[in-house]
Amino acid sequence: MQEDRIIIRKFEEHDIDNKIKWINDSNNNKYLHYDLPLEYEKTLNWFNNNKNNENRYDAIIEFNNIPVGVIGLLNIDYKNKKAEYYITMGEHQYKGKGIAYQSSKELLKYAFNELKLNKVYLYTEVENIIAQRLFDKLGFIKEGTLKEDLIINNEKKDRYIYAIFRNEWNK
Repeated sequence: MQEDRIIIRKFEEHDIDNKIKWINDSNNNKYLHYDLPLEYEKTLNWFNNNKNNENRYDAIIEFNNIPVGVIGLLNIDYKNKKAEYYITMGEHQYKGKGIAYQSSKELLKYAFNELKLNKVYLYTEVENIIAQRLFDKLGFIKEGTLKEDLIINNEKKDRYIYAIFRNEWNK
């Protein structure tokens, strides 16, 4: 029996259609902060403007060679050795199977071992319990609450900030 293969690879232009489909899916975008709906031309412009940007790393999660989600690092700060983590599992049938966990472990390995970062952090809405379970399992620590941090549809949203440090990751 063949073992399932989970990889993350750099986001490429041919991934744009999947990203648009995943982000525009109302089952996926409840806690995402995009100007919806995503459109092809704007997303292509985003891709072209960011494909060589060394301050971010955008990747595709593949499960047995099937693209299933996006993952990456934003605001890579080489001076302070930190970056912001993000993930969206796009394909519903692959959620809850440990793929987000495994791909996140791969991304953290890249962040700490290749980029030599000290800290990876993230923001999540207080209500996003499913994501928080993933972050806890990965070893992220809740550092605090950002009160009324976002206003979405005229509603003030509280967010948590989580972080994981290289020395904790290597344990």
